[in-house]
Order: sequence, then structure tokens, then C-alpha cells
Amino acid sequence: MNGEHTVRSYDEELSYLNNLIARMGGLAEAQLDGAMQALVKRDGDLANRIIAADAKVDELEHEVHAFTVRLLALRQPMAQDLRAIVGALKVSGDLERIADYAANAAKRVLVLNQLPLAKPVSGVPRLARLVQQILKEVLDAFVEQDVDKATKVWAQDEEVDEMYTGLFRELITYMMEDARNITACIHLMFIAKNIERIGDHATNIAETIHFLVRGVPIREARPKGESVMLPEPNA
Repeated sequence: MNGEHTVRSYDEELSYLNNLIARMGGLAEAQLDGAMQALVKRDGDLANRIIAADAKVDELEHEVHAFTVRLLALRQPMAQDLRAIVGALKVSGDLERIADYAANAAKRVLVLNQLPLAKPVSGVPRLARLVQQILKEVLDAFVEQDVDKATKVWAQDEEVDEMYTGLFRELITYMMEDARNITACIHLMFIAKNIERIGDHATNIAETIHFLVRGVPIREARPKGESVMLPEPNA
């Protein structure tokens, strides 16, 4: 944000909007972490709590939408203030999708809990740890308005893609070795895809931060690793 405005309440409103985004970000982080704990511990109760908690993130997104509409109508912001308000709106959408993907992963955990333990399950939390770190860093970058930190996150998208592709191939190998692994591995594939998509939305947030602070989009093409085809997971 730029310096203090002549109307103090305007600064307070912009601060409140940032606080809403910070709360959404904290919840989204917790959702992803909880979904992975539920996977590793085969904890159905925790998975159900993650699924139920998605509604809170949705509520906050609706609050952000209503508040940004109010600010746009009453304050008629210009330049950086306008970018900040529209940027918060875009980030809230990405965070809502991140929480959706985490809840979707938790739903598959409930199915996996009814199946024998799949040997390659450990690869999914490894991917999640990378994405969790990226998500934490990009949320810090948003709070701090740190373009350098956001750009670093943006560049890590390729690393996420490469790890996801390696995990996908590992799961294919387990399915080929033993047909009894197929059902569990397919669910793990979709969980991994949800995590990879969370990484994409974290990258979206990094791009929004760059535009919010600098007023121009990132010029370079987004770095992408080798991808594999898998239907978009429901979220």
C-alpha cells in the first residue's frame, strides 16, 4: 500500500482487506497441512474436519468480494490503491481454490482409508511439503509486498511440476507391477494433482503481487516442467 491517506478510515479499510486475505491464507495453509496429516495417519476424523472447514474459507471469500465492491463504489480508488484492491480480490479467488483442492484431497483420503496401505504414499507428502513452503512464502510476500520473494516463488513452479511428474511415473510403475495397487494409486494420483494445482495457484498469487507492486505483469513465460495428462480434479 502507499502512504497514509487523508481519510484515516480509508487506510483502516485497506488494512482490514489485507487482514481478510491473511486470514484466508492461514486457513488455506492449515487445510493443506491437515489433509496431508490425514493421509499419512489415515485419520478419517481429521479428513472430515478438513472437508467441513472449507465452508469457512468460502465465507471469507464472499466477505472479501462484498468488501471490495464497497471500496470500489465508495472510494473510487486510483493507481496503486486500485491495484491493491483488485489484487486482493484475485488472491482471494486463488486461496478459495487452494482450500477447495485441499478438501478434495481429504475426500480421497476417506476412500484410501478403506483400502490396503499403498507403498508409494510417502511421495505425496514430499510433494505437499514443497508446495506448503511455496504457499507460505507467497503469503509472506503478499503481506510484505515483497516482489523479490514473490518472483522466487514464481520460479519454483517448474520444480513442483518436475516432482509431480516423477511421482506420477512412480505410481504408474506400482500399478504395472501389481494390479492390486491400481485403485489406491489412482486416488494418490488425484491427490498429487490437487497438490500440483495448489502450486499453480500459489504461482498465480506471485504474479498478482508483481502487478500489484510494480504495476506491470511478469514479462517472462511461466517456467513449467514436463507435464503429464490427468483430468482436472474436482474441487
